[in-house]
Amino acid sequence: MRYAIVLILALTLLPACQTTTAQKSAGLGTLAGATLGALTFKNKVSGAAIGAGAGMLVGYIVGNEMDKYDQTQVSNVMETMPSGHTAAWTNPDTQTHYEAVPAPARRHDDGRIERDVTLRAQMANGEYETVYAKAYRQPDGSWQLVQ
Repeated sequence: MRYAIVLILALTLLPACQTTTAQKSAGLGTLAGATLGALTFKNKVSGAAIGAGAGMLVGYIVGNEMDKYDQTQVSNVMETMPSGHTAAWTNPDTQTHYEAVPAPARRHDDGRIERDVTLRAQMANGEYETVYAKAYRQPDGSWQLVQ
């Protein structure tokens, strides 16, 4: 059982190089759930394992909703913003401030539409991050970012 806990924690925390909000939230949920489970269950190991699993699930769901908010904002920018213009928004859950500057759209021979975009983020702690990405228009009209 101890190996299961170590495996769950490793799988949750190892992909920290490029994590999404959902993955970060899942990691925090795993740690919080394991701690709470170990403190409340009579069998500490089983409690930690059950708590880790439940915490990971809840954390992922909450974090994924945050990502969806920002993805919706980026999709709106890619669909409506003229090339070279800056659009800005602040995620109400994370207090991260974003600026997106889309480039002109390109149509590939296979019909796919692509736009480059520069995303600048200022996190709530004041740190900045800049991402240069490509976005492809999906059949449903949304835009999928690819780094």
